[in-house]
Amino acid sequence: MTTTMSTSPESTRVAAWRLLAGNPVTLVSALTLTIIVVAALAAGAIAPFGLNDVDVSRALAPPSGTHLFGTDDLGRDIFSRVLLATGTTLRIAIVSVTIAVVIGVPLGIISGYAGGAVDAVLMRIVDVMFSFPVLLLALAIVSILGPGESTTMLAIGIVYTPIFARVARGATLSVRVEPYVQVSQTMGTPWWSILGRHILPNITGPLVVQISLSLAFAILSEAALSFLGLGIQPPAPSWGGMLFSAQGFLSQAWWMSVFPGAAIFVTVLACNLLGDGLRDVLDPRQRTLAEQRRQR
Repeated sequence: MTTTMSTSPESTRVAAWRLLAGNPVTLVSALTLTIIVVAALAAGAIAPFGLNDVDVSRALAPPSGTHLFGTDDLGRDIFSRVLLATGTTLRIAIVSVTIAVVIGVPLGIISGYAGGAVDAVLMRIVDVMFSFPVLLLALAIVSILGPGESTTMLAIGIVYTPIFARVARGATLSVRVEPYVQVSQTMGTPWWSILGRHILPNITGPLVVQISLSLAFAILSEAALSFLGLGIQPPAPSWGGMLFSAQGFLSQAWWMSVFPGAAIFVTVLACNLLGDGLRDVLDPRQRTLAEQRRQR
């Protein structure tokens, strides 16, 4: 018995939205990230205390009705600092990933479409960058340029550029052999028009998934750099910087490390789970498998 499946764009979109709506983990992850973004935008109005409001008499106070997350060694409200640091963390992650996308995606598309010597040269450059551990390369860049928010964004963006180049190249290799691309080539359509009209729109699925996953890794990278003292510099708020300040008080004030650590954990987990859900929706093979699981 042969089953005919509709592959029209409309049916594909309907199937994708049905899978997305039927995946509670993806929906919860998306809702969690929405709440985090809203909290970051409204942090100034929500935070009960200022970023550096010092009250030495309340230093190392445990969580209470006045200080929901307790206070640090200077008497600063940790809840307010975690909340105000959210915007900084998200801004660094978004800008860093944007840098990686802007540089890496064109390199990957050109490499995959051109092939030959162009592909070989560009991929050797990418391979060289891949040979360095991500955090080590970021540390080297920040050490050369100096610590700070701008250099942290640049360093993280550079180290994640090869990932987007690889993803874009792999997707381009599969799309460039499609009949509509070959017809455009036969008709003499300029290469830049083929890349913009046919290649890029058809590789957005893998890129969207990679963006979601890279945001999680960018948050971890920023936290690691700030924890090492090479990322966001005081008095600017940073979850990683708060963990750095808390390491000397682990036995006296557990709340100094637990709450910023929990903020990192929840945000990174939500990004990763959202990426997994988007992969199931945007990847045709994963979408088919997810549909089969749903129908069982």
